[in-house]
Amino acid sequence: MAPEADLAALFLLLANSALFQLGEGTETAAEAAPVDLAQAQFSIDLLRLLREKTEGHRSPDESRLLEGILYDLEMRFVRAARSR
Repeated sequence: MAPEADLAALFLLLANSALFQLGEGTETAAEAAPVDLAQAQFSIDLLRLLREKTEGHRSPDESRLLEGILYDLEMRFVRAARSR
């Protein structure tokens, strides 16, 4: 069964893309994913754009999810950028 198409699913889709671009998208530790900071930044920027454009139209749960995702991705991005 396909997941429901809603804002939370879109937030999670973009977050997964950013995680993969930060090198955290492989299922095995032996397989290192390539890091692409520019693409990760683009995915994070899209999430920020969605935050701005959906202001006042999100449920409290959607807002908490989005803020948590953005915080986590921003911290991971900083760590990835510092390690390069």
